[in-house]
Amino acid sequence: MRDLIILGTGVHAVEMAEIVERINQAQPTWRFLGHVAPSDHPTGPVLGGNRVLGAAECLADYPDAWMVPDNASPIPAQVPRDRFASLIDPSAFVSRSARVGRGCVIYPHCFVGLNVRIDDFVFMLSGCAVNHDDILGERVVMASGVRLAGAVHVEEQCYLGQGCAVRQYLRIGRRALIGMGAVVVQDVPPNAVMVGNPARKLRERE
Repeated sequence: MRDLIILGTGVHAVEMAEIVERINQAQPTWRFLGHVAPSDHPTGPVLGGNRVLGAAECLADYPDAWMVPDNASPIPAQVPRDRFASLIDPSAFVSRSARVGRGCVIYPHCFVGLNVRIDDFVFMLSGCAVNHDDILGERVVMASGVRLAGAVHVEEQCYLGQGCAVRQYLRIGRRALIGMGAVVVQDVPPNAVMVGNPARKLRERE
């Protein structure tokens, strides 16, 4: 069993603690120590009964612990990347040919297909489908039920809203935001906010 800390104290961080429990039920892997708050936060119990260990400064007290961030927490500069673990719910399908980076979170009932590349700190909520040869850049966030066809490239720091769909062979530019239920049928420029079916550019992302 390896020590694990979750960076974050929001709803998703608490759900991540339950994913840790599900992983341990399938195969004992993690000794969950508690949460670290992104800013000052009183220590003590949080939702779900897990401890808040303190703010980021307390990480120095746990030099051997692995950690994983929620979708909103900053990545502490003082923590080397080789100390970040990924959480993959046991119900998710991940192809043996897929590559999942460090600090990723994959919720229940997701599909990750053949030759997919997922870079570091990708956060994927339940029921997402990432099909063959897709690439997800660093810090991409996918809300529930996102569908990516094959050979889609989503660049870093994009947000894909709940239930959106992206046609095959497209590129979603850096920091783009795809709205809930949008259907993307052409490449998306960086920083664009896309809505509708077919998706159209609404504005620039701030």
